[in-house]
Amino acid sequence: MSRSEPPAPAAPPKRIIGRGPRRSVLFFAFAFAVIADPVSSVAYAIEAALRALHGDLALLLPTMSLVIGLVVLVTANYWQLVRRFPEGGGAAAAAGRAFGPGWTFLPIGALVVDFVLTIGISIAASASAAIALFPVLAPGRIPLALALLVVVAALTWFGHGGRLLFAAMTTLFVTVSVVVLVLGFTAPHSTGSASAHAAPGHSAVVAVILAFPVAMALATGIEAPSTAIAQLGQLDDTHRRRFGRGTLALLLVIVGGLTLALTALSVRIHIGLPGADSTQIAGIARAVAGPGPLYGAFQLTSALLLLAAASSSFQAGPGLLKALAGTPARPGVLPPVLGRVNKHYTPYWSVVVYLAASALIIIAAAGQEQGLVLFYAVAVFVSFLVGLLAMAHFSRAERKPVLATVNAFAAVAVAFTLAVNLLRGWPMLSMAATALIGGALYARWVRAGRPSGIEDVARQAKLH
Repeated sequence: MSRSEPPAPAAPPKRIIGRGPRRSVLFFAFAFAVIADPVSSVAYAIEAALRALHGDLALLLPTMSLVIGLVVLVTANYWQLVRRFPEGGGAAAAAGRAFGPGWTFLPIGALVVDFVLTIGISIAASASAAIALFPVLAPGRIPLALALLVVVAALTWFGHGGRLLFAAMTTLFVTVSVVVLVLGFTAPHSTGSASAHAAPGHSAVVAVILAFPVAMALATGIEAPSTAIAQLGQLDDTHRRRFGRGTLALLLVIVGGLTLALTALSVRIHIGLPGADSTQIAGIARAVAGPGPLYGAFQLTSALLLLAAASSSFQAGPGLLKALAGTPARPGVLPPVLGRVNKHYTPYWSVVVYLAASALIIIAAAGQEQGLVLFYAVAVFVSFLVGLLAMAHFSRAERKPVLATVNAFAAVAVAFTLAVNLLRGWPMLSMAATALIGGALYARWVRAGRPSGIEDVARQAKLH
């Protein structure tokens, strides 16, 4: 079918289901489930920045402030994307509409890699949180992580019924974190022994510039509201825009607030790089609360939130493969076996693909989430970059110079972040995987006769 085929006529307006409390519950369940991934990133992004700074606490707050600044910039552009595509689709839809359907496969390839890495790093970080709470588990780090991976994959068998559970996990972690922060800034507490200055080997400015791209793993999940709004079929376009933008605003407030507050607290009480069997945020909580119930609650809720983030990607990733596999009536670009579902509509062979890929990277990283952070902040930034360039294209075409300038500036900042991470060497593997997957999907699409509608595959993935 020709890529110039006119779009189908718009569906008649939908009436929003529910008013008042029912709509508030729906927004709570949707928003707090969607932001589980970026909120969970707080568990390892701050530590990643400190490692890149070689333990220099004095530069940690400027580095994380720069990270949050770029998160704000990217979020502002996704705010525009939600307005333009209220039925979902994210960067894939924007790229396909702006540059042609062939460009859709670059952000799709990035999403496939991002979902695998999200599962791997979230499971590994959850295992680290459990080990920090129960150090006796340390010798079995890899088996523990693989066991958690299998449990989360098995729960995926039962479909998409976890939205309220994910929302609850996010809320619990945020609540316990706020308690830790309040106590940390107001009550007497023990302090660590880390030095505020650890001589990163560069000037302060260069050190911050080199370190902040690593911590941009914090930005993963920003794109989620722009695709997840496709699930809100009971709402019309206006309310989907409100839900999408409201979720982006909530994401920014919670992720930005927690990140900067935890960073400031770690500097204040001198919590530096952790030992082999702990994490930095575990060190913060232990210094504030001691080895008591609050510390246990903090570790438990962070571990559960990380598992929720992994579970979310275990649903989204196989859903994307299912959408790419198409249906018997409308074949896609992947083998039909990847679209086979059980009675809960779970594409079980696609789940197996993600299970195997995630297990491999967990083993390769020896179950250490910090070994995966560099790779994590690459694939998703490819998707960011393509989406931002598409939004700049739309803004220029519509003669909106202010928006075009904002889009272009954000694209340059994202491109710089991506380049710095790629110069570290090993993250090139993420870039290569993104390009190979995107290229292979494109080749299969061409071989299939370039079927139309590929721009909407990310939205279709969220609908099933």
